[in-house]
Amino acid sequence: MLFRQRWRDLVFLHWPADPFEVARLLPAGTVPDLYRGRAYVGLVFFRMDDLAFGRTPALPYLGSFGEVNVRLYSRDAAGRRGVVFRSLDCDRLLPVLTAQGAFGLPYRWSRIRSQWFDNRLLYSTQRRQGARAGARVWLDVQDEPVAAGPLEEFLTQRWGLHERFLGRTYYLPNAHPAWSFRRCNLLGWEDDLVAEAGLSRPQGEPVSVLYAPGLPVVFGPPVPLPPPGTPFH
Repeated sequence: MLFRQRWRDLVFLHWPADPFEVARLLPAGTVPDLYRGRAYVGLVFFRMDDLAFGRTPALPYLGSFGEVNVRLYSRDAAGRRGVVFRSLDCDRLLPVLTAQGAFGLPYRWSRIRSQWFDNRLLYSTQRRQGARAGARVWLDVQDEPVAAGPLEEFLTQRWGLHERFLGRTYYLPNAHPAWSFRRCNLLGWEDDLVAEAGLSRPQGEPVSVLYAPGLPVVFGPPVPLPPPGTPFH
């Protein structure tokens, strides 16, 4: 076990994406993972708690923060399906610097706010530097459990991430319990982050909107990808 954390109050928004556009943004050694011939881009909002390394106690203060990420879906020659993060906004500077330096992940220091109003959840984020891009989502969440369909399973049943760092692409595996989703209604959204991540701006409403209360996650050590030229499964 490399590190562990808990994700809570997750909101997933997804749109179809151009597979050719996605392919040029993936790290070497990976290709777009498609569902019925279509690629997808996700905008995901959540709170992270209890970040800890190995079996040490969770970090106080620095181990809890908000995160908003733009993600694509990948597959490598070993058949592993993963996530590729095009950006990860975080409201704690030290985790941003640590993730950039240790894993080469595209973290950005941002202001992130999340607040419940009865059964309605608001997330908003704005970057502190550069173009000050941001995003927000406004969701009505019900207590009723809802089963994920085939598309939602494809988008959320991901057991690792792909990233390229220091000239080598790696796969960072994770493990967690099965997702539990609740019925929700999207009340509003705004987004600049997808376009800032090098993709076309989403057109129209998301095709998938999910809310999950949360779960614990454990990450294992990074695994180098097979050498270039390895056939894909």
